[in-house]
Amino acid sequence: MGFDGRRKETTSIDWVSPAERANRSRRNPRRRGGHGERANQRMRTVRETSAGGLVVDGLDGPRELQCAALIGRTDRRGRLLWSLPKGHIEQGETAEQTAIREVAEETGIRGSVLASLGSIDYWFVTEGRRIHKTVHHYLLRFQGGELSDEDVEVTEVAWVPLTELGSRLAYADERRLAEVAGELLDRIASGQEIGTAGADPDTHSGARENG
Repeated sequence: MGFDGRRKETTSIDWVSPAERANRSRRNPRRRGGHGERANQRMRTVRETSAGGLVVDGLDGPRELQCAALIGRTDRRGRLLWSLPKGHIEQGETAEQTAIREVAEETGIRGSVLASLGSIDYWFVTEGRRIHKTVHHYLLRFQGGELSDEDVEVTEVAWVPLTELGSRLAYADERRLAEVAGELLDRIASGQEIGTAGADPDTHSGARENG
């Protein structure tokens, strides 16, 4: 038989007794965990409920002169994102009371609730937890105060013309609430009555980098 010049690889399999396999297993234990370990490492989901609002100044004047108080927060990428003031509902508070308090704490502006704008439902991750947050928003009438960014979670505060909310607000769900606010203000301007329930659109869902 001739030699074709090609190298042939051979594999030998040694027989190992059950006792020896057990000894090897003890010397070299397999890494344990698998699916169970990964399950333990999954983030815990926490549900939170907050309230906030769009406080508007100049309701008795023309629309082009009306403006709303917004807050700006710096995200992890260093971007300044403008949004509506909001915060956790404290024990014993109604959502409306929380909205009034949070607007005052985060902007320095006092307001009174005119109507509901609806709710926003979104997810974000922080400190190893997955947060499912629902925020109830309200339309507020300016009652007094001056803009202040003393809240440690707020980078800037500003009066923004209502006509610019669509381009200034960072989140699409809050831009939709601003549109609802515009419709309610049109009803107010035309002399129609609106209750504190106001328009209550479906909850909008989404995801965010922070709260």
